[in-house]
Formats: sequence, C-alpha cells, structure tokens
Amino acid sequence: MAKKYHVLILGASYGSLLATKLLMAGHDATLVCRSQTADLIRREGTRVRLQVKGREGWVEIDSRATPGKLNALAPEQVVPQQYDLVCLAMQEPQYSASGVRELMHAIAAARVPCMSIMNMPPMPYLARIPGLDSKGLAGAYLEPAVWEGFEPGLMTLCSPDPQAFRPPDEAPNVLQVGLPTNFKVAQFESPEHNAMLAQLDSDITAARWTVDGQALDIPVKLKLHASLFVPLAKWSMLLTGNYRCVLDESVQPIQQAVHGDLEQSRKVYEWVGALCHSLGASPDDMVPFDKYASAAMGLLKPSSAARALAAGAEQVERIDLLIKLVAAQKGMQSDSVDATVARVNTWLARNRHAAAKKT
Repeated sequence: MAKKYHVLILGASYGSLLATKLLMAGHDATLVCRSQTADLIRREGTRVRLQVKGREGWVEIDSRATPGKLNALAPEQVVPQQYDLVCLAMQEPQYSASGVRELMHAIAAARVPCMSIMNMPPMPYLARIPGLDSKGLAGAYLEPAVWEGFEPGLMTLCSPDPQAFRPPDEAPNVLQVGLPTNFKVAQFESPEHNAMLAQLDSDITAARWTVDGQALDIPVKLKLHASLFVPLAKWSMLLTGNYRCVLDESVQPIQQAVHGDLEQSRKVYEWVGALCHSLGASPDDMVPFDKYASAAMGLLKPSSAARALAAGAEQVERIDLLIKLVAAQKGMQSDSVDATVARVNTWLARNRHAAAKKT
C-alpha cells in the first residue's frame, strides 16, 4: 500500500459503512458522534452487515478484525489537522448542532480536504459548478453560515447511493446495508488530493474479507470520477423516490412512490436529469430511469426524510427545495417538484406547531 491515510468521518451511522470499507483496505478511520455512542464504538467496534452475491444470509464485518484501526470521538475531542481527509456523513441539519458547528469551523480553518456523502451538496461544492449562484441557494440550508470559510476546491461530493439503516432492535454500532451500490466521488481541484482518492478507490477495490476460509469481494466500492456532475445523478432518484414518499397525511415506501405511477415517476426523473444537463452534466454522468426503477423495487421502506417527518422532525434535508431553487436559476419549473416542496413545508410547519404546543 502506497500510503496509509487517516480519515475523519462525521456521523457514525451511515458513516460506519464508508469507515468499514476504509478499514478493510488498511486505512484508519475516526467516527465523530455523541459521547455515549463513541464510548460504545471504542469498546465494541462497529458491525456492518451486507449481502454478498452467491451467499445466503448476511456477511458481518466486525471493525475489530480489520487491518485498519477504528476510533470514535465526540466533536469537541477532534483535532482536524491530524487527518488527511474529512468525510461528511451526517444529514445537513445536524451540522448546525452545538459542538458540530464549531468543529466544522475548525475543519474549514485547517484546510483539510472534505468529501461529502450527504444527499445535500455542501454550498462550497455547488460553488464549483460554473454559472450557478451558490449563495442564492442558501434558503435550502438550515444554517448557511456553517459552510462559510470552506474553500470550494477543497470540497468534493460523493453520491451516497448505497442504502443502509440501523436495525431498530440493535445497538447504535450496527448498520445493515439494504442496497449495496457504489459511492461515486467527483474529483478535487488538487492533483495531490485526487491521487489520495485514486488510491482509496484502488485499495477498497482490492480489499477482501475472509469467511470460512473464503476470501470474499464485499460490495460497495468508492469510485473516482472526473466529472463534477456524476454525484448529481442522485438528484433524480431523490426527487422521484425519496421525497415522493411524503404524502399529505402519511408516508409510503420508496417502491410505491416510484411504481405507484411509473409514467409520472419517469417524468419527474427525466425533468431533474434535464436540469442536471443544463448545469453541464453529460448523459454518461446520469443513471437511466429504468435502472433506477428496477433498483427501487427492492426499497420497501419510506426514505429517511419521510420517516423523520412522520416521527415529528422539525428539520430535514431540503434537497427538494434546493432543486427547486437551482431550477429557478435556470428558468425551469416542475409542478410535481413544487407539489413535493409544498408537502414537505406543510409537514415541517405541522411538526413545529405540535412541538411548540408541548413546550
């Protein structure tokens, strides 16, 4: 291995999937999370369960048995300068939390390259897209000031295509992967930082996990792409499936959101694709609708945003609103997207009103 990297990952739930792949490849990872969760992970490690083609049941990766070392810290314990790469693996509203907000300012000041695996592209990443007014999109972010101080060239985006969740009856150090697709990352501006991503891509691809004497090729790779727009392929999926899980009074599984009216889903998907093309994406950067629709057949739960709204969340990631604002800058509009934004707005207002009545 050319170099061993030390990677800081903000978010111990979804972030533990990327951490596990880094650990299997011989790199070290530190998860940033609540103190109680950090204590548990330092004591017992993490468990990530995936399904491997040709094998029945789940394959469990125990971080304590990997070549790389795993650590876990509370936000106030982190020294950003000690890391080669920072991965942002929490949902956008969480970066405004006390302690995390201060850590973000410290990361920006330390000028450590950052790779986001959020559904919401960080504002500094959007600033890298020619012709897009990133400041004009601030209304989609809970606290735009969190992103001040980050250099656009030091921020890249990695499409969080794998679907994973914490089983409700398990400890918070367990993650189960429902759809083991790849992370697709765009390049940084610096050749040095791109060389790091290329090595991580290669090392993760080469890593194997031995079960019963058999060396298994575990799914979910990190794939480096030259195009800024490859991670934006997720936008069509989010607007077609994830956010259309949100109904007026209830929520539905992604499968039903997509397949309940397949032609309407295709229209939404292709409209968002056309928006990405207007920004500069090529057809090769996008995922065909039929491929997404096929994958959505296996997505039998509502999206995380829909589940959060149904549970009373007062803030969720507003990728729906972001896409509406981006489209407005390009002179584009969709009745379906407008209706989705209105439904999410209504849920948030209702949840905030209910929370206010309790206080």
